[in-house]
Amino acid sequence: MTGSVIVTMMTEALARPHVLSLAAGFTDTASLPADAVREAVAGVLAGPEGKTVLQYGSNQGRAVLRDAVAARTAGLDGGGATPEAADVFLTNGSQQALHLAMQTLCDPGDIILVESPTYFVFLEILQGLGVRAVSLPVDAAGRLDPEGVATLLAGLRRRGEAERVKAVYLVSYFSNPSGNSLGEEEKIALAETLRRAGFHCPVIEDAAYRELYYKTPHPARSVFALEAWADFPKLYLGTFTKPFASGLKVGYGICDTPDWLARMLCFKGHQDFGTAHFNQALIEQALAAGSFDSHLSRQRERYREKMETLDTALREGGLDGLGWEWSRPTGGLYLWAKSPAGVSTAMGGDFYRQCLDEGVFYVPGELCFGEGAPAGDWVRLSFGVLEAEQLREAAARFCRAATALATPA
Repeated sequence: MTGSVIVTMMTEALARPHVLSLAAGFTDTASLPADAVREAVAGVLAGPEGKTVLQYGSNQGRAVLRDAVAARTAGLDGGGATPEAADVFLTNGSQQALHLAMQTLCDPGDIILVESPTYFVFLEILQGLGVRAVSLPVDAAGRLDPEGVATLLAGLRRRGEAERVKAVYLVSYFSNPSGNSLGEEEKIALAETLRRAGFHCPVIEDAAYRELYYKTPHPARSVFALEAWADFPKLYLGTFTKPFASGLKVGYGICDTPDWLARMLCFKGHQDFGTAHFNQALIEQALAAGSFDSHLSRQRERYREKMETLDTALREGGLDGLGWEWSRPTGGLYLWAKSPAGVSTAMGGDFYRQCLDEGVFYVPGELCFGEGAPAGDWVRLSFGVLEAEQLREAAARFCRAATALATPA
């Protein structure tokens, strides 16, 4: 086992109390739904179940909440295959579902195909299990490149590694770290490329940020609703953590393959024999009362404002004038910025240390790429937890660090 990179980073930050963190992917503390949770607690305890909600629950999760998950996901897709409650399982955040999926699919030395970039904590899970993450090729615009994917798959087969490919992992909506979303045509092209190459591997679609759009939802349907993926084993992941209350830690998976689902539940039973029953009941109550969606509507506007605050502060600080590049996302919690040539953003490097000295913290982009990806020098900047004035100050510190290490013209 190796130490967690995120733990190392947070230790460095905590050793400097003045540091403003643009690294942690926390949600907005000031607007956490205390009133809605208080009402949900009262409603649950006064309801027909009474104190039994404080007792252990089932390993797969509460039946009513699983029904709600299936219906909500079908509503987001607006058509196509409809998931069933029997396919749903509740987890301690979607992170646990990811780990369960890897435990059931992979042996050391196996391969998972990932986007470029991808969720860096997932890459840490793979590393801990001895599993290789191989990046899917993208074009100059960052979109999946079907021809490049076909070449990659042919290379894996030529080297005798095709049987080691156990799944493809997609972060399809307002991605962590890039903020990008996959188009429906990209998902379809990927399925067709995999099928032509004879790679009938499971697909894992991580939709943790799907409902955190600012104004309009991303129109692409999930792999569950696309005919191109109909004959692939599928696992769709979502969470109530990011949209509502992160401390409740309730996520979910939807798996259309009974044997795979049974094996994940077997591992889960050994780990915790059931996600926190009371927390599930609170989410269930908040959904039924409408307070979940009322809070989510407010959060979308709040995160849009925070994104604009950070984006504006970085531009006013002259970061783009120094050669840094980034796009404004339309949902999620992150800005994904590329440094100019000659400025390394690597962990422990000069710029990383300069930022710490200035009192600001980021996630180095190098952590977000699997094998075969030209990682480049990127940073992930999170605007979820800091307040507006803190975001402006963090941006000023980041810009000072960038100015200090800028290459003279």
